[in-house]
Amino acid sequence: MTAVTTEAPLLVYFSSISGNTARFVEKLGMRAVRIPLHASEAALTVEEPFVLVTPTYGGGQGRGVEKGAVPKQVIRFLNDERNRRLIRGVISAGNTNFGEHFGAAGDIISRKCHVPHLYRLELFGTTEDVDRVSEGLERWWNQQ
Repeated sequence: MTAVTTEAPLLVYFSSISGNTARFVEKLGMRAVRIPLHASEAALTVEEPFVLVTPTYGGGQGRGVEKGAVPKQVIRFLNDERNRRLIRGVISAGNTNFGEHFGAAGDIISRKCHVPHLYRLELFGTTEDVDRVSEGLERWWNQQ
């Protein structure tokens, strides 16, 4: 018999100095831990399954979508196999001005880590985004 988890997932997120992703995660009110902004800070290692929340950089404009869309801090975090093996899904933030590359960081991480790209939101998200992610994430997590 498989145990059903009623606890919401841990959110691991990266937010730049702008704080957009951090504001969205705070609105969710879920357990969360932030990937360090500066390389001089101690690296983050998680010890339980999590959903990653990340911004998308650059929109792939002129450099190819693979180049620079995922923040370096997120790459460093996922390059640690201990973290990578615990990722269960990804949510991406971005700017709709990126066109077809909106939320591309989530697409890249989803493909490379073999996890679902659960949601994409613009910048720090709307009230509707917060409601959709809160309800959908809890429902999805409990089906895992």
